[in-house]
Amino acid sequence: MTADEKTSLAEFLDLAAAVTGSGYRGEKREYHFSDDVETAHSGGEAAAVHAPAADTTGDSLEKVAAAVRACTACKLAATRKNAVPGEGALNPLLMVIGEGPGADEDATGRPFVGRAGQLLDKMLASIDLSRDSNCFIANVIKCRPPANRDPQPDETAACASFLERQIKIIKPRFILCAGRIAAHTLLNTTEPIGKLRGRFVDFQIGDTTLPFLATYHPSALLRNEDLKRPAWEDLKLLRNAIMGTGDQGPGIGD
Repeated sequence: MTADEKTSLAEFLDLAAAVTGSGYRGEKREYHFSDDVETAHSGGEAAAVHAPAADTTGDSLEKVAAAVRACTACKLAATRKNAVPGEGALNPLLMVIGEGPGADEDATGRPFVGRAGQLLDKMLASIDLSRDSNCFIANVIKCRPPANRDPQPDETAACASFLERQIKIIKPRFILCAGRIAAHTLLNTTEPIGKLRGRFVDFQIGDTTLPFLATYHPSALLRNEDLKRPAWEDLKLLRNAIMGTGDQGPGIGD
């Protein structure tokens, strides 16, 4: 509903109340309504909803984090305990992008800290990577969906600018995408994760192209140990690619 429509309705209700009450209409009230954010097309299909435009002049991770925590651009803001902007090294070798926060992340405001996150840390450590020194970890969406359901299109759209800003600020050398949801969102595809993994693809962000590798989400490895072998192959592929650039960074190739 638009602001004008809301004002017209409010004025009508005021008039109706006067007629059915004292019969006298008092001084006209002033209203300060705003337009509703459109969340659906007339056909019922989800429409793109974006976070409020931000001034990215002199942008920083701190500015992005503050904007994430203040964001109310989608319905997840009403159910979150903590927004989860992301954390890690500035100018890292690797940016890990997952789907979204779970219960532990929602409680702490930090990404990948539950069982899946602990496994992710071990996976990264196996190839000399760490969020403390040469990785940055974030998610496609910054707030937990209720009951860990899949993010909806309006929710991923609302968070898209945050992730784009983070990538542009930290300038990772490589992106590791953890899981089906994140891969489908970032690559705009429905191809199964089993077919997406195992190979680098070009990922365009602004005027920069980054090597992008998809792999299974650590939570999938916890559910199905048969996925651990292909996930390890992905990690070795990533390690070889990093070492092949000569830009090995802290811990790689020691």
